[in-house]
Amino acid sequence: MSEREVTLTIEGVEVTVPRGTLLVNAAKQAGVHIPVFCYHPKLDPVGMCRMCLVEIGRPRRDRETGEFIRDEQGQPVIDFGPRLETACTTPVDEGWVVRVTSPKALQGQKEIVEFLLTSHPLDCPICDKGGECPLQELTMDFGSGKSRFLYDDKMHLAKHVPLGDLIVLDRERCIQCARCTRFQEEVVDDPVIGFEQRGRALQIVTYSDPGFDSYFSGNTTDICPVGALTTVDFRFEARPWELKAAASLCPHCPVGCNTVLNTRRQPQAGGRITVQRVMPRQNESVNEIWLCDKGRFAHHYAGSPERLARPLVRGEGGLAETDWETALQRAAEGLKAAEGAVVGLASGRVSNEDLYNFRRLVEALGGRVYLDDAMGGGEVVQQVGVGAGTNLGCLGEGDAILVYASDLHEEAPIWWLRVKRAVDRGATLVVANARPTRLDKYARHILRYDYPEAVHKALALTLAVTGGEELKAYADEAVHPAAEALKGARNLVVFYGCEGLDVADSEALARALGNLLAGSGHAGRPDNGLIPVWPRANTQGAWDMGLRPPEAGLSAALEGARAVYVLAADPLGDDPALAEALQAAEFVVVQELFRTPTTEAAHVVFPAQSFIEREGTFTSGERRVQRFYPATPPWGETRPDWQILAQVGARLGLDLEARSPAIVFRQIAEAVPDYASLDYPALARIELQWPPVGGDDLYFGGTAYKNDQGVGVPLAPAAQRGEPVAIGWGEPPAAPQGDGLLLVPVAALYDHGRTVTASDILRPRLVRPRLRLHPEDAHRLGLESDASARVAWDGREATLEVEVSPAVPTGAGLVPRSGGLALWGPVVAQVARGG
Repeated sequence: MSEREVTLTIEGVEVTVPRGTLLVNAAKQAGVHIPVFCYHPKLDPVGMCRMCLVEIGRPRRDRETGEFIRDEQGQPVIDFGPRLETACTTPVDEGWVVRVTSPKALQGQKEIVEFLLTSHPLDCPICDKGGECPLQELTMDFGSGKSRFLYDDKMHLAKHVPLGDLIVLDRERCIQCARCTRFQEEVVDDPVIGFEQRGRALQIVTYSDPGFDSYFSGNTTDICPVGALTTVDFRFEARPWELKAAASLCPHCPVGCNTVLNTRRQPQAGGRITVQRVMPRQNESVNEIWLCDKGRFAHHYAGSPERLARPLVRGEGGLAETDWETALQRAAEGLKAAEGAVVGLASGRVSNEDLYNFRRLVEALGGRVYLDDAMGGGEVVQQVGVGAGTNLGCLGEGDAILVYASDLHEEAPIWWLRVKRAVDRGATLVVANARPTRLDKYARHILRYDYPEAVHKALALTLAVTGGEELKAYADEAVHPAAEALKGARNLVVFYGCEGLDVADSEALARALGNLLAGSGHAGRPDNGLIPVWPRANTQGAWDMGLRPPEAGLSAALEGARAVYVLAADPLGDDPALAEALQAAEFVVVQELFRTPTTEAAHVVFPAQSFIEREGTFTSGERRVQRFYPATPPWGETRPDWQILAQVGARLGLDLEARSPAIVFRQIAEAVPDYASLDYPALARIELQWPPVGGDDLYFGGTAYKNDQGVGVPLAPAAQRGEPVAIGWGEPPAAPQGDGLLLVPVAALYDHGRTVTASDILRPRLVRPRLRLHPEDAHRLGLESDASARVAWDGREATLEVEVSPAVPTGAGLVPRSGGLALWGPVVAQVARGG
């Protein structure tokens, strides 16, 4: 045993743990359960509830030598203190003997439960936490058969108090453990709720407007040990024991958060099985036990009555519902008639299996397939992405993180949270952006640039870190302090996004940052490498399946196409200027969840299943391949995308797998070298994780689910496999031409995408389509906050409300990336006062 470890005995079980381990955690590792309420393994200990009272015996020591005093049998003499002690605040030491279930300890624990129940309402039969409530559980274990307190003396506080749009508080149920307020302050640094009053009248209030204004508020309902905090979409909807659980993945961003979909047959939905709530599934390398509120609440689109339920075929009267055989045959005929002049367009919203079958189908027809995305660099990530074995939770003192051209808090909140926690542990953060973001608060170095100079600044940083004659033209003294921090880091992780950049620009940025990592020796090993902040959940999977954004733009890619096949994309909704190019095609096929501007231009529309109704795989921005599983029966007559594609192919004489996604994935493993060792069983591999959650002791880790369905498999980049890395250099982009304001779309978590707007409870939080201007630009244009501005670009026009803010770079106007404007890249716009 090293000096860094200690051995002690807990309830007769000997355990060796690192010195400084809290007694409650040491007991857990020994398989001994110490009851807790206020303690949580992800929070700092406070010892507020006293539920973890135990007896601690310490070896008697010689005052001169410090050695243990031993008895006649040679065993250390153990002295037990006169008082019980809190296991959650006490670091263990060598030779201790701990009693958890002695009469004295049990009496202390019993009295704490009795005290808590003096002010707790007797509403277990109607409480949403019933069946998974730690207080209920520990009352059964330690509670008295009857109370010594009068029922009439119970405190009566307000019930059904909305803390915000998403969370409801029952003040009577609160046991004042402060888990929720500590999570908001310690973990996510959103101290928007806190305690008010004193004593038995102590109660939680919200300090923000809108109430409980945090992207992580739903996590407080998971770690709350009673039913004091509930979500508005689950409250009074079901009891935990009525729910079935299906493992899934969040489909909204590239983090790949592991989730569980709790389902139940719902009378209000006509007896259909519906998703009642989305819960975190533990994966300490991905999302730990946390979810952002978008991932938790933006699932209602799957049950929207506006979903496509049957195939549509265009006739004389427009699109009309038809049977599957008619639609499949019509699609096959139209594609065949194109005689190879077929263009396929897909997004990273669908699975690897879908994208693989899509590419095979379109290329077998002699066509070209493209990725509908506004960001490049996927091939660079394949070479110098983060190494297999990476865990952002391991970064700390001596490590560095660079976040470039991305607002992680809006684009990938869990990555924002994990970067922030790495800084809490001592990691050095460098943020590079044209404007302030919420990460600036935690950054040791901040690099500013004008939007058109993003790649120039990255090349200057690469020069300062790695040297190189070819980059001397980009030398910039301002980057040297940040460069020194990155160069000397033990481990370096780089995030990059596409704010203010188009596909070509973001590709050049990825190349610059990839060369920085390779040239500094921070590539090809765990906890080092490049992470793209893709706009969609499976964009990296699309790159891995061989899809690329069109280099000359989508309009040029559609030239000469006689047939266009669109998979999970809405090019006309994103850019109405594409209407002419799409209308030039003789035949259009679309696979979608909803009717969109693009489906309205189609000749055949296939209704696709959502991620909730099917299985498949996504590849996250960290290139971790993960499985998701079906949770509900299919909506209407919908089918999975990979199967629809195979059935179209069958009518064209093509042999595509139509039976099982597992077989499609096996074909992927045979065709894509990076996936060669993978199959569905490999992705279902599980591993022991700390802290233990999802067991019988929900009081310890909350109601997060244990991961019994697979933590996924991280792919090793080329650099880690020992292959030569040849990234090349991308030319810095030229500044956009034309007089006017540079209109820059920026990300917003609660955007106007169809998968978000279908959730009624999120509508109050949807981003407003406003034009944000610097005061200098606003003054020059004769505009002020709340004024109306007319914005015109590329033949399009919009009237927007103005917000004036010094946080906006001069010469730029910021608008939501998906705020109803369908604008994905920077453009020069004319701005004038509205009528």
